[in-house]
Amino acid sequence: MTFTANQIAQIINGKITGDKNAAIDSFGKIEDAKERQLTFFANPKYEEFLYSTKASVIIISEAYELKQPIHSTLIRVPDAYLAFAILLGKYQEIITQQLSGIQQPSYISKSASYGENVFIGAFTYLGEQVKLGNNTKIFPHAYIGDNVTIGDNSIIHPGVKIYHDCKIGSDTTIHAGAVIGSDGFGFAPQSDGGFQKIPQIGNVVIEDHVEIGANTTIDRATIGSTIIRSGAKLDNLIMIAHNVEVGNNSAIAAQAGVSGSTKIGSGVIIGGQAGLAGHINIADNVKINGQSGVNKSIQTAGVSVTGTNAYDYTKAMRSMAIARNLPEMEKRIKELETLVRKLIAEKVS
Repeated sequence: MTFTANQIAQIINGKITGDKNAAIDSFGKIEDAKERQLTFFANPKYEEFLYSTKASVIIISEAYELKQPIHSTLIRVPDAYLAFAILLGKYQEIITQQLSGIQQPSYISKSASYGENVFIGAFTYLGEQVKLGNNTKIFPHAYIGDNVTIGDNSIIHPGVKIYHDCKIGSDTTIHAGAVIGSDGFGFAPQSDGGFQKIPQIGNVVIEDHVEIGANTTIDRATIGSTIIRSGAKLDNLIMIAHNVEVGNNSAIAAQAGVSGSTKIGSGVIIGGQAGLAGHINIADNVKINGQSGVNKSIQTAGVSVTGTNAYDYTKAMRSMAIARNLPEMEKRIKELETLVRKLIAEKVS
């Protein structure tokens, strides 16, 4: 597909400097983009490439002042990075919307229903009473269990497994290999040392505008629902246990794990490889640093924590700084002890 600078500027509400009819048909990184490609400039570290790139069109901040002439057409916007993200989203949306129809072989139960302009890829399974909204795209090898509902404009990528009774909202994306609604880790210890499985009869509810990364797993609730609220973003390789709630517009990075029945507030940011214990509450807008271990509730909104066990970020940084100086401090303390002993000896004598 080919677009002009003028068409792109209209999408991102930008102002053109240069040839408004400059054509682009692909995207490129600023350091190696070619003619008829579009790129963006947002990070000052790449400034040298701004003047050497061969890209036909560059999205750039309206506040940036050029230090030398440039041959590319510029589209100036308040935030170049955000504008580029919006443009890529629109481009992906156009490509995805071209997909429609039902590929074969696939299995669709007679009681399943779907809206207009859906795409169901080959080797997909749709169970009893499945309901798909308008413009929803199900890519090949996906499994959609009985009584699952998926809202409008959602995308289910290849190999996703959604177990029975789960609810997926509109404008939600679930990436390849994710498993939604598998059993929670519920086992009751027995007197003989064994474990009695606790049936997991709840479901998973994923609301609107959520994105779930590849190979992430979200367990169904024991009773009730595991809930991912609207706008939440989950990276790849995350484990969400049974009866967890993730609040609106929270974001969790890769390899983090959240134990059962923990409630995460809105706007929470959780770094990669962080671990949260079960049955705790995390207040709104809390930031949890990567590899932190959180084993008790964080009740104060907006704080940042780090470490294992995680505690106040500022205090933790001070502790780390002190720890680095411990060898020198030990040396100084020994010198002071020697001096004190000498002074005492002189006084006694």
